[in-house]
Amino acid sequence: MAAMTRTGGSTGRITRRRARTRANLLAAAFSVFAAKGFGHVSIEEICETAGYSRGAFYSNFSSLDELFFALYEERAELIARQVAEALAQDGPDLDVPAAVDRVTAVLLLDRDWLLVKTDFLVHAARDPEVARALLEHRAGLRGAIAERLARAQGHTPLPAVLGDVDSAAHAVVAAYDGVTTRLLLDRDVAGARAWLKQLLTALLTEGSAEPAPRGRE
Repeated sequence: MAAMTRTGGSTGRITRRRARTRANLLAAAFSVFAAKGFGHVSIEEICETAGYSRGAFYSNFSSLDELFFALYEERAELIARQVAEALAQDGPDLDVPAAVDRVTAVLLLDRDWLLVKTDFLVHAARDPEVARALLEHRAGLRGAIAERLARAQGHTPLPAVLGDVDSAAHAVVAAYDGVTTRLLLDRDVAGARAWLKQLLTALLTEGSAEPAPRGRE
């Protein structure tokens, strides 16, 4: 691992080239998985899309499963960062409506990603080891939300129905899961953001005066 930290000389050049190859393979895999679904894609197809050989693939990933998880991990970390940054802007006093506005404005609601994520959930459900890793990532996302709610709770009490901050974080993630499931079917990104805002506002305050978007479940 020490060689990976060097920035000069030939090792630095190799490291940068390998990082670029890895990124290109992930991007190619994302497009192919979104179009065909995991289980219908071969390593050769990903390499062809990225313009690399099988050797380039195996120098970065040991299997299709490992690549798939790296792809999920990349997007999961982005979502966790988006939520944490949106919730961190108010200082100790959490302005819930403003924070919800920020979260729903920036949160990743990309249908191709949701297709890949859904494939990954199904795959994980059949593989206990992958399921454990996925649960750890989901716990990290909930933890980031719970931590921010806990820091604000003394200044901005949560609705009593939610109980503690861990329960509130579970509710926030469940709302996101529900909204994105519907988005897979109706392809209405603007509607999904509006509905997510409605749900989060209702969850994190005593209620919302705004009516729910019409025609959604």
